[in-house]
Amino acid sequence: MATLLTPIARPAPRGFAGPITRLAEEASALAQALLSPGKIIDEVEQMHALQVEASSVEASDPVRAEALRERASRIGLR
Repeated sequence: MATLLTPIARPAPRGFAGPITRLAEEASALAQALLSPGKIIDEVEQMHALQVEASSVEASDPVRAEALRERASRIGLR
């Protein structure tokens, strides 16, 4: 399960239940993230390593650097 969920990507249900449901989903995602700090640290380390690699190949291969940055930006969304 991803550390960072994307409930915003779904359209919100209509009425009073919609905001309550969304709040519950966000609270659940926050609780899961707080209960597994090691996973968050691992994801940050992965993102950092990809960013460093992208910076090192930027001059010689900008397309690869962009792909690495794109991959790094999606790590927390898995």
